[in-house]
Amino acid sequence: MANQVNRHDELRALLERLNLGAMAAVFADLALKAAKENISHEAYLFELGKHEEELRTQRRTARLLRASALPADKTFRTLNLGKLSPQLQLQIERLRSGSFLESATNVVAVGRPGVGKSHCVAAVGYELILQGHPVLWTPTSNLVQRLLAAKRDLKLPQELAKLDKFACVILDDIGYVQHDRDEMEVLFTFLSERYETRSVMITTNLVFSEWNHIFKNPMTTLAAIDRVIHHSVILDMMEVESYRVLEANHRQQQPPSESPQETAEMVVTGGPR
Repeated sequence: MANQVNRHDELRALLERLNLGAMAAVFADLALKAAKENISHEAYLFELGKHEEELRTQRRTARLLRASALPADKTFRTLNLGKLSPQLQLQIERLRSGSFLESATNVVAVGRPGVGKSHCVAAVGYELILQGHPVLWTPTSNLVQRLLAAKRDLKLPQELAKLDKFACVILDDIGYVQHDRDEMEVLFTFLSERYETRSVMITTNLVFSEWNHIFKNPMTTLAAIDRVIHHSVILDMMEVESYRVLEANHRQQQPPSESPQETAEMVVTGGPR
């Protein structure tokens, strides 16, 4: 018995040195189960391997989520796809597979404020992370300031190289940014660097004919649009009703709520007076 305990301790220590923590945690219990159920050595080893893989996948997903800065509540679980047209639903469902990353295809969600553009692309971002793809979510204004700081420090190539490690960068609210010349240049440089190599997902309340408000210079505007839409999926949400407007209308249609005293009396008596 002592020899068996020592062997277990030695095996656990060996597995931990090999960074096989999940195997180290379950090998003894699985060995006992294998002996009772007459499971083969191969089947036992397969179960150990599955436990290790599951733990590593969980850790990788948690690490990617922390690095992504994705908003916590904007997932497919909380997205009401039923409010979107069948065509939009089909487009979004196809994006869930992540296949667009293979061809460095971009995604542009265009629509008025409050229609769910950010929610849609964030939900896709979560799916990409579950598949093991590094994703970065950032307001466009934040990214521009990050690139400007790198440029001032003569480290713009290094900063772009860091961003290149993300399979997909999600630029939220590109239409709200009012760029001066330097800001326009670093944003254009970023889009050019990722052209046909990495995917970008963009949300905007501006149709493409209004992107001159972003890039100011007509030639730069045309060049930026060309790089974004050359290989792209366009989610046209201009006709989608605003969620916030719908919620406000719904609240207005509700009867006035009871006062705190009336609510307390209803709890005590079991119903309205």
